Amino acid sequence: MTKITKKVKRKRKNIKPERSLFSRALSGMFTLLLAILMVFGYQYCFASDLKFAQVSDVHFSTSNVNTTFKLTAESPKILDDVVSQINEIPDVKFVMFTGDLIDKSYEKELKAVLPHVNKLKYPWYFTFGNHDPCVGGYLTKKLYLEILRDNNNNFTAQKPYYSFVPQKGYKVIVLDTIIDTRVTSNGKIDSEQLKWLDDELNKSKKDIVLIFMHVPIIEPFRSDGHRLLNGGEVQALIEKYKNPIAVFQGHYHASKITQHENVLYVSSPALVSYPCAFRIISIKNEKRRVVFNIQQKNTREENIRNLAKMMVFSSKIYTGTEKDQSGIYEIKKKK
Repeated sequence: MTKITKKVKRKRKNIKPERSLFSRALSGMFTLLLAILMVFGYQYCFASDLKFAQVSDVHFSTSNVNTTFKLTAESPKILDDVVSQINEIPDVKFVMFTGDLIDKSYEKELKAVLPHVNKLKYPWYFTFGNHDPCVGGYLTKKLYLEILRDNNNNFTAQKPYYSFVPQKGYKVIVLDTIIDTRVTSNGKIDSEQLKWLDDELNKSKKDIVLIFMHVPIIEPFRSDGHRLLNGGEVQALIEKYKNPIAVFQGHYHASKITQHENVLYVSSPALVSYPCAFRIISIKNEKRRVVFNIQQKNTREENIRNLAKMMVFSSKIYTGTEKDQSGIYEIKKKK
């Protein structure tokens, strides 16, 4: 073997350790990067935020007359203001109208409100209130739903109760609490719908569940003529599940928030009467808990709001406490 060949071999031997060191460094950097991505991916999995708006008891009317404590003549102006406010809020996933979208159950009233609601830049959904369908009349629940489907690309529900997934890790369940066999302000959920609700909750044990309904399970104040007739049965069904659940309600035109361990009951005010307000709800899904940031926002039509306050017997009944209006509520996750 020549001297030149020996020198080349020695050089090659000297190069190998350098390459090995570089390889180890590259491998270490890759491992670190992978670990960082896993940590961020893990955090993302448990930090999936969701923001939505709840608007209740719009009682939209084409009439220019106010009735009792409802400012129906001002309802289009209040609704337009609230739609404008919601559009100014970033990252809203959807808007839910929890009943009594219209004040009188006429087709012309429903078709009149839709151009106002369709100004929303976010998807919107709906649950029936007792003022929406006409008992024994033309505007049935079936026709109402047909009109909504024809005028709202995001709304595809074939039944008055339905569910959808707004985002991974969340389930929205919309209930129909309206009795359409007789004229009444009371509500009820029939046995068929209760079975469906049980099935939906059973399939969603790992999700954050958001339930929307008009007639509340837990009343903000007592009213035998407006309550959910089988509210205790519905409450027991919901509370047997241990994942984070929030129930959003309307009907009483009042603000009230009650927490029963992993279930949050949120009654929301009306647009058409004092305090003329709606809610923005931001949810933070963390590893061991779910945090609900519930904010009540009033109409910017201050003159209308002041007039509405003068028309109610006791404003505190409808506004509730500060904690009923806005607050941060935590639900711990069960292991």
